[in-house]
Amino acid sequence: MTKRRPPGMSNQEWVESQIKLAQNQGEFENLPGAGKPLKLSEHHDPDWWVKEFLNREDIETEALLPPAMLLRKEKQQVHEKIRGMRRESEVREYLADLNKRIRLSIRDTTGPVVPTGPVNEDAIIAQWRMDRPATEPRSKVEEHRPAKKKSVWQRLFS
Repeated sequence: MTKRRPPGMSNQEWVESQIKLAQNQGEFENLPGAGKPLKLSEHHDPDWWVKEFLNREDIETEALLPPAMLLRKEKQQVHEKIRGMRRESEVREYLADLNKRIRLSIRDTTGPVVPTGPVNEDAIIAQWRMDRPATEPRSKVEEHRPAKKKSVWQRLFS
C-alpha cells in the first residue's frame, strides 16, 4: 500500500515520485503484453470495449436483447423447446405461461415495440402429439388402480 501524500507536495509530484519508485523497484517489468503493439484498428468502433468484454467474459449477446425481442425468439423456438417435454400438462403449462408473458409484453409499452402475438396452444399441442411416438395403452389393471393417498405433508402444502 502506498503512503499518504506529504502535505507540501502537489498531486502531480506525488504521482511522479510513486511511478519512479515503482520503476526503480522493477514493478513494471515482465508485465503481460509488454513489448507488443497496441490494438488500434483502422476504423473507429465506439463499442469496441463492450464487444471485447462480451468475448472475454463469454457472455451471450442474447442476454442484451429487450424482453419483447426475447419473447419473439422464444416463440419461434417453441417447437424445439416442447420437443423434450413428456406430458401434455407440462406443454400446456409452458404455453400458457408463454402466452401470459406475451400479453404482458403487449400491454407494457416500454422499450421497442416488437409485434408478437400469442401462440395457438391447440395447434402446437396437436403438432406435439403427432411428433411423439405412440405409447402403448395401459392395461386395465393399471387403469382401475385406486389413487395413492397423499401424505399429511402433501395435503398441507398442496
